[in-house]
Amino acid sequence: MSDSLREPWLRGIAFNAAAPSDVLIRLLDRAAGEAGLLMCEGRDLPDAVIDAALHHPDNVIRRALARNRYVDPALLAPLATDPSGLVRGELASGPRRYPRWVRPLPNDILVTLLTAQDGGEDGKVTAKEIIAELDSSRQIPLSFFRSMAGHEDPELRIRATWRWQSLTPAQRAALLDDPDPAVREAAQDRNWALDPERVEARLPAFGSRNAFVFGTCALSPALVEQCFADDEVHLLARNPHTPAYALDRLARHPDAEVRASVAARPDVGPDLMAELREDPVEYVRMCARVHPFPRTWAEYDVIDRIIGHGPDCTCPITEPFTKSDTEPAVGPSPDWFAACAVSGEPVLRRVAASWPGLPAQLVETLAQDDDEEVRIRLACHHPLAPPHVLLDVFVTRPVHRPHLLALPAFPRTGRAHLIGHPDPEVRALAAADPAVPDPPVEDPDASVRRAAATNPSLSPEALETLLTDPRTAEGAAANPALSVPRLHALLDHCLNGTATLPT
Repeated sequence: MSDSLREPWLRGIAFNAAAPSDVLIRLLDRAAGEAGLLMCEGRDLPDAVIDAALHHPDNVIRRALARNRYVDPALLAPLATDPSGLVRGELASGPRRYPRWVRPLPNDILVTLLTAQDGGEDGKVTAKEIIAELDSSRQIPLSFFRSMAGHEDPELRIRATWRWQSLTPAQRAALLDDPDPAVREAAQDRNWALDPERVEARLPAFGSRNAFVFGTCALSPALVEQCFADDEVHLLARNPHTPAYALDRLARHPDAEVRASVAARPDVGPDLMAELREDPVEYVRMCARVHPFPRTWAEYDVIDRIIGHGPDCTCPITEPFTKSDTEPAVGPSPDWFAACAVSGEPVLRRVAASWPGLPAQLVETLAQDDDEEVRIRLACHHPLAPPHVLLDVFVTRPVHRPHLLALPAFPRTGRAHLIGHPDPEVRALAAADPAVPDPPVEDPDASVRRAAATNPSLSPEALETLLTDPRTAEGAAANPALSVPRLHALLDHCLNGTATLPT
């Protein structure tokens, strides 16, 4: 066997969708090298393979599995108590390459990681370092912090204070009066941002980072005036704690962006809002009319994630609105999203398209919307988005392709009409479609050749030829038409150095 074929065959088998567990488990052998690691991290896996990887003696296998974004995270629970702190740290860090949407970890895994007394038997990392990785990983939903606010473990009640302003007023009050002094201290420390006098006292310690203070904290009259004096008005216009007298001044600011920020707020009175609806700048008028007065901060936050972002926005997709176990709920009501879906304002229809709980009938309506951004957001956010919308966005908006390809609903067939597309990434998508009568295995682009070699419509004779060509060997080894004995024979050749390759 040529050495040039060994690695392509191993990588191809690792991502062969039809390969059974007994084939994939062989790739956990150290002799398989990088292929086993790529498999553990980069694809969904049968339960038997997950179990074998969870209990593998080599922690590099367990570390790779810990970063898998395709496996149900509930199945990774044993890794939260893994003897190796490096494995725990990888689980806490989450998937690599920063996907737009990160699936949250189940509560039991979060509790285990947050209450661990050590960082693992190997002493490679500390428990605090693992918690720091978890806190920045986007794997902790806000609902977790709310549910921990009343937990019997005081350590978890302290963790609930991390998202202080997302807790309900009743939860904050209870934590400030908690029977445990450590919890009370943590709550008091977090509560400073809502106390104007404490905010003013802390400001010098922030130095050049005072944008956080001016944009999010409750401000004293002196700090409000300092914002105007230091031209920090953009931050002030978006701060939910800005007093009404300051909003009156900001609504008449010469900068249209400042006026637009005020117009979008839910706490602007009807007289001032009427004035902003007559603003000379259309963007300001639009911000003022996208929702009738009054509105809620939850609705404002949802609109704010959408407005002005454009069709190529790849901002992280945060947790969707769901009903919480505490009041108020995490976000706007389902009826509000439904009203947005039929609004005459494109921005509000984009908001509706971004909510994965929108009913199927409204999804069908938005799939035909004249506004391209509505269709793009539907494709990227909603599990019921029609396949043709997902495919259209893939073709027309390359920036969204990595996210779309990872969606379970992305169409795996019906792409043959794209086989002549000028973009090789689109041709590669079409080349793997079984409906393509003659897969383009000689395409000038390597990715298209590799995808064509995975096409199950290829004849057995053609597939054997492609297996021996370094340009197509990886794709051919990933072809689901390969029989199980053939896959084992390839592995024998790669892992054991078998002299001949049976046919």
